[in-house]
Amino acid sequence: MTSCNHTKLVLLPGEKGRLRCRHCHLTIRADELGGSYCPECFEREGTERYEFEEVAAVEETTSRYRCEECGAIVETP
Repeated sequence: MTSCNHTKLVLLPGEKGRLRCRHCHLTIRADELGGSYCPECFEREGTERYEFEEVAAVEETTSRYRCEECGAIVETP
């Protein structure tokens, strides 16, 4: 393991809101869904369901950074 002073840190984005299927309760990010139907309902039942509810993101009390030199993740309180 190499020694790194973590001098080049990049702030990582926080968790964004998610969508929950009203039928099977699958929770998925909106960008993963892409405006399409629920993949879980389709796989299990062959039904294209588009009914989702927004799930608020949990407010984080820590910040996360990634070191560009070594790739380590650093968390701060």
